[in-house]
Amino acid sequence: MPGASLLSNLAAALDRTLPVPLSVQLKGLIEYGITCGELPPGTRLPSVRELAEAGGIAPMTAVAVYRELQGSGLIATRPGAGTYVADDARAESPEALACVQAHLDAALAAAEAAGLSTAQVASLLTAAITRGRVRDGRPMRLVMLGVFPEATKAYAGEIARQLKPGDSIAPLTFEALAAEGWPGAPPDLIVTLANRKSEAEQIAAGVAPVASVSFLPAEATRARLAALDPLAHVGLVSVFPEFLALMKPGVLRFAPHVRAVDAIVADDAELPAFLQRVDVVVYATGAEAALTAAGAPPEGSANAIEYRHTPDPHAVQGSLLPLIETLRNGAPARPMLKEAVP
Repeated sequence: MPGASLLSNLAAALDRTLPVPLSVQLKGLIEYGITCGELPPGTRLPSVRELAEAGGIAPMTAVAVYRELQGSGLIATRPGAGTYVADDARAESPEALACVQAHLDAALAAAEAAGLSTAQVASLLTAAITRGRVRDGRPMRLVMLGVFPEATKAYAGEIARQLKPGDSIAPLTFEALAAEGWPGAPPDLIVTLANRKSEAEQIAAGVAPVASVSFLPAEATRARLAALDPLAHVGLVSVFPEFLALMKPGVLRFAPHVRAVDAIVADDAELPAFLQRVDVVVYATGAEAALTAAGAPPEGSANAIEYRHTPDPHAVQGSLLPLIETLRNGAPARPMLKEAVP
């Protein structure tokens, strides 16, 4: 079962040697576990009591973490059944359904005002659906909404390789969107990371539906980690403290032969001294600027490895491409609402 390893070791993965509070680690393990496909939709999570006992944390800590993740839409509680990773709504998202319903209600009101019969309306709807089904050649415009420019560009490039000819996907960061708005016409679909989907949906309300795909460590990353010297002292660096909880076991999965692994947050004042103590730096995407300022080895050198992720091609094939076809052949491509574009 995908995610079984992380799920069975969720509490054990809490690492008291990391410079990150246990509550932050727990949130990161689940949040980034979902984003990276370690915890697929529908995965049942441990109960608060199970998690607290296994991890040696206070029950209220687990409750607070679950409450925060539930508020961001990443997990959901089923009464009497437990807590689960939220299902990916895909084409049946509440936003998409509400938009279609609004268009249908408006059309029915116009038909009633024009005195059309129910049979006439049904005939018009059938004809419209038929016309929509033959629009297979209509190109689709997607936006990959990410956090860091270079990584977002790479994500868009990987997804583009699996799209139909004529379809396109443009990279865009949350920061650039907030500063400059949508580049050109609104897209047909917005793709983002699972842990940023709720934020993206708020920004894109009335503009376009939002989908997320899971990610996995890039092939080049896996290869370089596997080739590490067993005696190397490895230092992990991340901009996001909560990511270190998933990053450390992730690195050790591909480099199980390495024994000495320490970690630090990119904005820690001790980063320069930390870099002097380690032989190899493995850094999460986004930490480049902090590392350069602290005198780390240059990117691409033998002593600096970016822990880069890439969209899981199975997730793209299994969920994203079917959603694109659903939108292409039926659902409104650009549901525009008044004054909805930020």
